[in-house]
Amino acid sequence: MRRVPERLATPVDLDDLLDLLEEGVAYDDAEAVDLLAHGLQCATALATLAPADLELQVAGLIHDAGHIVYARAQGHTAEDEDAHHAAVGAAIAAPLFGDRVAFLVRHHVDAKRYLVSTDPAYAASLSARSLESLMAQGGELTPGELEMLNRSHGLDALVMLRRADDAAKDPHANVAGLVAWLPVLRTVARHLDD
Repeated sequence: MRRVPERLATPVDLDDLLDLLEEGVAYDDAEAVDLLAHGLQCATALATLAPADLELQVAGLIHDAGHIVYARAQGHTAEDEDAHHAAVGAAIAAPLFGDRVAFLVRHHVDAKRYLVSTDPAYAASLSARSLESLMAQGGELTPGELEMLNRSHGLDALVMLRRADDAAKDPHANVAGLVAWLPVLRTVARHLDD
């Protein structure tokens, strides 16, 4: 496995993060929307479902930022990217937004694996690209992984993030742009400094 350069994995501040997210418009992942539109749709859905949970909304906005970092780095396989983009995204989230946002970003793929393992109808609802990446991400959870995730304090939020992630692929969705998310991003980042 080729590692993503650490210097690319950690934006220094919100401006760097915004630049990174804006690069998502050029990312073609065989889905109906680019990564910026995907993140905006996911965050918007979470704002509707959990209006008071700003950390969950930020996680929805940035959960696939690791894919953009991989696109910058080049020279890797699609399997490496699929398997490790969540860890790279968590490395981005942690210093800017804290442990909970990093946890949600890091484990959004595990939530997909959890749902595939526990809900027989879930796999049939996944896009072709999401099913393809599932194999590189480990497929169904092992019994030990399932037990660990069932004990997780953040399972409900992870499942909510995952379901919003799956639904955030509408090429006709009309959602606010990245600038509209600045107050939420700043609030969560500021909370980290408190």
